[in-house]
Amino acid sequence: MIKLIGILVVAAGFALRFNTLLVVMAAGIATGLVAGMSFNELMGLFGRYFIENRYMTLTVVLMLPVIGLLERYGLRERAEAIVRRARAATAGRVLIVYTAVRQVSIAFGVNIGGHAAMVRPLVAPMSEGAAHAQHGTLPQKTTEAIRAHAAAAENVGNFFGEDTVFAVGAVLLIRGTLQAQGVEVGLWELSWWGIPTALVAFGALVWRARALDRRIVRATAVAPKPEGTP
Repeated sequence: MIKLIGILVVAAGFALRFNTLLVVMAAGIATGLVAGMSFNELMGLFGRYFIENRYMTLTVVLMLPVIGLLERYGLRERAEAIVRRARAATAGRVLIVYTAVRQVSIAFGVNIGGHAAMVRPLVAPMSEGAAHAQHGTLPQKTTEAIRAHAAAAENVGNFFGEDTVFAVGAVLLIRGTLQAQGVEVGLWELSWWGIPTALVAFGALVWRARALDRRIVRATAVAPKPEGTP
C-alpha cells in the first residue's frame, strides 16, 4: 500500500493549490523511491517518456499562440456577446450543453475540446456572459467559481466520454493495465461498461451546474451595488 503514496501527494498538493506540474512530478518521484528505484533512474524515465511523447505536446505548444492572437482580437468578447442574446441561457446551462456535446463527440473519436482551445477562450467567457446577462456585475469569487466549473465540465466530458469507445487511447490503456494484472477483458466490454459511468458523471455535472446557478443567484443578491447605482 505504501506504493500508493503518490495519490496522497497529488491530493495534498492540489488541496494546497501548489503548481500542478510540480505536484505531479513530486508524486511520481515519491512513488518511484518507495518502489525501490534510485533518483537517477527516475530522472532517466522522466526524460525518456518526455522524448517519446513530445509529439503529443507539440499540438498544444502550437495552439497557444493561435489562441492568444484570437483572444487579442476579441474572441472572448464575441463569445460573451453571443451568449448574452440568449435570454434563457445561464452559466449552468452553458456548461451542461458543452459537457453533453463534449461527451458525445469524444465518444465518436472527435476531439473538439480542450482547456486551451475551448474552455479559456469560449466556454468560460460564454458562461460568465450568461451569468452577467442574468444578474449583472458578478463578484470576483463568483467569476472564479464559474471558471472552475467550466474547467471541470471539460474534464468530465473528456475523461468519461472517451472511456465509451476504443477509438480513443484511454480504453486501450485500461485494457493494457488490466492485462498486466492478469485480467483479460475485451475492448467492446470496456466500452459498454464505460457508458453507465459516463452517464453518472454527466448526471453529477448537471447537479453541480444547477447548484452553481443557485449559488450565483445568492451571491448577486447580497453583492453590494457599485457607487452611483440606484
